[in-house]
Amino acid sequence: MSVMGIYFLLVASVAVWWLWREGVTESPWLEEGEAPAWRGVSGRPKAAKAGLTIFLAVALCLFSLMSAAFLMRMAATDWRSPPLPTILWFNTAALVISDLALALASLHAHNRSNLRVKRALVVAGVASLAFLSGQLWAWREMIIGGFYAAQNPANAFFFLLTGAHAAHLIGGLVVLARVTAQAWRQEDGEALAARIDLCAIYWRFLLVIWLLLFALLVGWADNLGAICRRLLS
Repeated sequence: MSVMGIYFLLVASVAVWWLWREGVTESPWLEEGEAPAWRGVSGRPKAAKAGLTIFLAVALCLFSLMSAAFLMRMAATDWRSPPLPTILWFNTAALVISDLALALASLHAHNRSNLRVKRALVVAGVASLAFLSGQLWAWREMIIGGFYAAQNPANAFFFLLTGAHAAHLIGGLVVLARVTAQAWRQEDGEALAARIDLCAIYWRFLLVIWLLLFALLVGWADNLGAICRRLLS
């Protein structure tokens, strides 16, 4: 079995274990007793968390495949790494701030501090929008500098990796906007805290993925690439 096969088997095993722990094998419709005991807020966060886990597992496989392709392709003679826009450092800081803000929002939500929850959610949203704006600026710098995607495989991978990450962040922002609106409407605290927890988990995933992609683009993972090419060849 190849190294990539073992890796994907490991990811699938972790996902199955998590789903089992979250009670995906339960059959509440077969249980005896009053139906309201299986309703309410307690059941929905489990289902939502299990769904998020499946999505993150799939997204992890996607980014892993793209990263593996990046590491394999960079050994070719036609690979010319472009100068990276310096704004990527600002973008990284903005994503860190948004992740920390969501972690604080989750903490305040469980403490029923609604005003602090609102402020933290707004900061997370603004910082995430700043990250996306910075990514657009980085793409603009690349194009103005003549580093087009069709010109070189290294340029193409830059747009592919950053674009895929930005698309995942945009999807998360849609959910975050809904959660922020619910916080401003003073909706149920327990349900709101559960939704904010899911957003915090998703943003932590996006931050880790971005740091790994950033390391690839900057060139910090060149030695790792050499090791991976030996294992995959």
